[in-house]
Amino acid sequence: MTHGILKKYWGYDNFRGIQEEIIKDLLAGKDVLGLMPTGGGKSICFQVPALAMEGVCVVISPLIALMKDQVENLKRRHIRSAAIYSGMSHQTVLQTLENAVYGGLKILYVSPERLESDLFIAKLSHMNVSFFTVDEAHCICQWGYDFRPSYLNISKVRKIHPKAPVLALTATAPPAVADDIQEKLLFVEKNCKGMSFRRDNISYIVELAEDKLIALMNILNETPGSAIVYVSSREKTTQVAEILRQAGITAEAYNAGLTDIHRDVRQKKWTDDRARVMVATNAFGMGIDKADVRVVVHIDVPTSIEAYFQEAGRAGRDGQPAKAILLVSAKDKSVLRRKIETKYPEEEYIKKIYELVCCFYEIGEGYGESFSAIFDIEKFCRAYGEFPVVVESALSILNNAGYLMYNNGRDSLSRVRFIVNRDDLYEMPELPESLGTMMQALLRNYTGLFTSYVSIMEERLEEQTALSADEVYASLLELSRRGVIRYIPKSKKPLITFSIDRVRDVDFFLPDSCHKTLKERFTERVDAVISYISNNMECRSAQLLRYFGENNTNACLQCDVCRKKGDISLRDTNGMRRHILKKLSDGKLHHISELFVPESGKHELMDEIKSMLSEELIVSKGPMLTMKRRNK
Repeated sequence: MTHGILKKYWGYDNFRGIQEEIIKDLLAGKDVLGLMPTGGGKSICFQVPALAMEGVCVVISPLIALMKDQVENLKRRHIRSAAIYSGMSHQTVLQTLENAVYGGLKILYVSPERLESDLFIAKLSHMNVSFFTVDEAHCICQWGYDFRPSYLNISKVRKIHPKAPVLALTATAPPAVADDIQEKLLFVEKNCKGMSFRRDNISYIVELAEDKLIALMNILNETPGSAIVYVSSREKTTQVAEILRQAGITAEAYNAGLTDIHRDVRQKKWTDDRARVMVATNAFGMGIDKADVRVVVHIDVPTSIEAYFQEAGRAGRDGQPAKAILLVSAKDKSVLRRKIETKYPEEEYIKKIYELVCCFYEIGEGYGESFSAIFDIEKFCRAYGEFPVVVESALSILNNAGYLMYNNGRDSLSRVRFIVNRDDLYEMPELPESLGTMMQALLRNYTGLFTSYVSIMEERLEEQTALSADEVYASLLELSRRGVIRYIPKSKKPLITFSIDRVRDVDFFLPDSCHKTLKERFTERVDAVISYISNNMECRSAQLLRYFGENNTNACLQCDVCRKKGDISLRDTNGMRRHILKKLSDGKLHHISELFVPESGKHELMDEIKSMLSEELIVSKGPMLTMKRRNK
């Protein structure tokens, strides 16, 4: 049945890799975690069984652009699908949910934040859910490299549909993270299906470069085609892109500080080959659909193998030769070490910053709960002789520990808290209709409003109330003026709000889950990166694969280590012959240059090709080689 669906809607005769194994488990009602590298065909794993099973498949994905793209592709195949995302009108959201409830959809995409909506949860309880799909599932791991708090809500939907299996998908999960994903998603029993992360067409290279910009220029001049250059800061994206443009290389900058429109325009220019190079932070990543990227260059060393591997894996998705080059200077190891203490300073330092912030606002012990003010970090650091980056890290940890809420203003959301208790709401004098509607929308869409500040999106309230943006803002301000709520509008300036009264010095405590455990995991990830850039004796591909639990892998024969030392296995005839046969095993024509061997092995390669041609094991068409077809 599934093969028929695959052929009918996608035109493929057979599944690839572990796709069929995953689909069989879902059809049998089993939870399954699929570890599949970028380009491994993840979407087939849930789209095919969604058509084979009764009900609607609910796909939880963090990427609006990817949701829209997949829905458009599915509709072109006449598959009933839809997505719910911010910016949609309330009526459209309601209509889409009703459609899912009454069987009008086979696949419904939602963001993890949508799971906080009372409306969505209410409608979900009436849906016939075939199974849940969790894309980018590594985001649920609290000590992972890309944790997103909203993912923790996913386990709640399992309680609404306990019999619906869960398919979790990710391209980056070492064994410990894979175990944590299954635990957080409440798998009935552990069930992890993995395919090799090996990418034979990518040359992983670590290059020593004291002047990284000169090295980057050389790489781009030597490697034609589309490129991605990753840097560590928003400012650096602009600087490097401008330097490239001055050198005559078309380049765009991409980071989270840009508006959605600017990001979309720049990404389209790059996708359409009107800009050759995209200089980006890690904000440029998931959902990038460009197969012909010939080189990915990291100017700054990432703090985790997971991040590096995923970003490097955006090269060569078309299967053609590509490079992933990590530029390293003599000081990078010490820079990485400093990042550990910068991101997770000692507990005593965090405690000190808490005390100083209290002094900064003149808040005494036993006071301060709900106090909120703009935080002038430069003034604070001048007053107490501190460094802004470390202070921000300390404030972030204090935020996670529940002492205060810190918003740096870069990705600001408004916040609301009810001052009156729930029972008092019913005894209040009658409010104007618009204010009553606003209160109902707040209570319907957000939880925890009576105990703490909750981040809200005015755009969602516009959908729910049919009020304009100005009317939503005015209603929230009026409810705040009447003493019903406290409303903190979003601001581009850093903001601090005390979650609880100031505690005594002796009562200050940081849970391990907010500091010690996170610091240990971060240190482990940094150590793994340092080991990778330091190990010049072992194949780069083998090092990366071992990190993801794949052992006993053959040397790639194309990374900087393999090319430098040559590979002993190629020195003997059998080893070289196995290498050639493996490369040509798909029966397609391959250029000799695709056989990837170190310079020191080129003579042996050509000798073996001549020998295999004379034995009629392979045939040539000019510089192209293929396996000789056997008559049956």
